[in-house]
Amino acid sequence: MRVVVLGAGFGGLEITTRLSDELGDDIDVTLVDQADGFIFGFSKLDVMFGKREPHAVHHPYVDIVKPGVRFVQSTVTSIDPQAKHVVTDAGELEADVLVVALGADLHPEATPGLLEAGHEFYTVPGAFACRDVLAAFEGGRVVVAVTSVPFKCPPAPSETALLAHDLLSARGLRDRSEIALVMPLPMPIPPSPAASKALLQAFEERGIEWHPNTVVRELDPATKVARLADGGEMPFDLFLGVPVHRVPEVVQASGMSVDGWVPVDPRTLETSYPDVYAVGDVASVGTPKAGVFAEGQGSVVADAIIARARGSAAGQYDGRGICYLEFGNDQVAKVDVMFEPGQAPHGDFLAPSEAFMADKREFGADRIRRWFGRTWL
Repeated sequence: MRVVVLGAGFGGLEITTRLSDELGDDIDVTLVDQADGFIFGFSKLDVMFGKREPHAVHHPYVDIVKPGVRFVQSTVTSIDPQAKHVVTDAGELEADVLVVALGADLHPEATPGLLEAGHEFYTVPGAFACRDVLAAFEGGRVVVAVTSVPFKCPPAPSETALLAHDLLSARGLRDRSEIALVMPLPMPIPPSPAASKALLQAFEERGIEWHPNTVVRELDPATKVARLADGGEMPFDLFLGVPVHRVPEVVQASGMSVDGWVPVDPRTLETSYPDVYAVGDVASVGTPKAGVFAEGQGSVVADAIIARARGSAAGQYDGRGICYLEFGNDQVAKVDVMFEPGQAPHGDFLAPSEAFMADKREFGADRIRRWFGRTWL
């Protein structure tokens, strides 16, 4: 069976690993990604705030040496979901089973003035560049803003505001600085009221302004003012923005997307095309756009392919995800939430502690062991 997996993020790596572990050389898996390596979302913040060096968080895809798996570094230029035919700039691929896990493309240019007056920190280059920006910052008004929904890694903007507080405090700049978090949502993390309550308390304790249901329409580079959709204005000395997210153009051109994203069966991740699945940020599943949910979806798709190869029954996606939420000062909270079709999200929030910081590190180390076959500290 020929399986082509487009995208080597959480979802693609989980599928690839599971198929190799269970079926080995009895399956032909091609994993395609335009990047040369994998970087956790939380690692971008580690680099951005000077906690890790860029080379230490980069995991090269060439390290993936697994039975039945071939990695191709290439850009996908065309997808025919009906024929399960893929064109890349390195050649063409035919699949018996096609998995689209290409994530979301980021468009900072969609917010006028963001590239000229601010900084985006959601791409790898953007986050790494912000490391030097923050190191050179001498204090002033910091605005962390989400420019549209949906966006991936829901805790990251809140974490960024809290980590900015820690950084400015450590450098003796907090007293002459202000920090504001601007989001087009009513709460920092709407699916988890308990996590949102804890964050709002942390913001209040640290003097971080919270601006809910607020949309930044554009930035004025001349005056360093963010203009809001409601007609208001917000001055800044440093603007850290979460850019507009869109489905990749190649997926849009394939005809797979509806209302911006690829619709799937929320239990099986199947698209409307036979033997074509979509997982992670590219898909419209009903869960947040976060790596841990993509991993869970990838596991379900892998189960389905394994069941097909063995003639057994496949499982279903339960919508569960465990996210770690950094509060600063080595304090990390844990959110265990379930997104079941037709039901409100429900789950547990475990308060920040140093123990969960260790859990978070082990979470990353475990994935690198399984996906890349090596130790990561």
